[in-house]
Amino acid sequence: MKNKMNILALLLCGTLCFASCDSAEKSGSKIAGVEEEAPAAVRAPAFNPDSAYAFIARQVAFGPRVPNTGPHFQTGEWIVAKLKEYGAQVQEQKFQARAYDGTMLNLRNVIASYNPGAANRILLAAHWDTRPVADKDESNPGKPIEGANDGGSGVGVLLEIARTIHTAQQKPDVGVDLIFFDGEDYGQPENSAGPYVQDSWCLGAQYWSRNKHEPNYRANYGILLDMVGAENARFPREGYSRQFAKEIVDKVWKAGNSIGYSDYFKYQNAPAITDDHYYVNTLAKIRMIDIVELHPNAGSGDIFGAYHHRHTDTMDIISKNTLKAVGQTVLHVVYNE
Repeated sequence: MKNKMNILALLLCGTLCFASCDSAEKSGSKIAGVEEEAPAAVRAPAFNPDSAYAFIARQVAFGPRVPNTGPHFQTGEWIVAKLKEYGAQVQEQKFQARAYDGTMLNLRNVIASYNPGAANRILLAAHWDTRPVADKDESNPGKPIEGANDGGSGVGVLLEIARTIHTAQQKPDVGVDLIFFDGEDYGQPENSAGPYVQDSWCLGAQYWSRNKHEPNYRANYGILLDMVGAENARFPREGYSRQFAKEIVDKVWKAGNSIGYSDYFKYQNAPAITDDHYYVNTLAKIRMIDIVELHPNAGSGDIFGAYHHRHTDTMDIISKNTLKAVGQTVLHVVYNE
């Protein structure tokens, strides 16, 4: 009887011990020698590539969005209206900037904010203007390009992200700011006959970086989208992105690969290029990376691709699969902050 009582006592003690351990684990207490599991990734809302594609097509339908033209003004009005429709707090930054050729450009940056009271913020950006000349094209080089990919695709993805945040039941925990930079593509052509003009590109990003829409504005980091819609596009890790914000590059590329887009987000290094993110990093002092299609192994070809600053930059090259890869990756990153 004594042995049976001892056995019963041991069994009861073991049961209580297991119950105690189970209770501790459920309550989140850390047990010595047991590693805590990493929190599961938040499932972001689905990015709709059909909608993003339609946003790009609408921009192209306005015509080339060259500053000081009717299509440029109409597109700006449309972007502002869409962002307000999608519940954002919208600000416009209207300003003038002199181009490399002396032309005074009437420009505007558009800033849309979600959860404006949040201290932790993520900045997403793209440029919405298009190249005034097709300086890489042998046919009609003096005419503006349609800019379906270079200009249109980044805007299309950002507008779909805005629509998704607005309609989704679950909102991001962080504040999200979308900036549509103007005057990015009015830079001096390589074959220009005039003297070299410093910093002739990315005029809107330069202006905003020196004159933020809120004087003390800060963001944890930024992601720039440029040329993110072409069929079979590949996004290597651009040089300035790695220099100024390597950990953000790692975060975004890991996210893209983890949710199934390893064909797009390549673990390959590419040269540094002057894009809007360069000025956000150097002037605004906000870490920003660039998701941009580049071809570092192009050799004697164009590192930016065969359609860059050419009349072939039309809706014919836009891929919904590419838009999905970029948009879903960015949403995943934002929702997991």
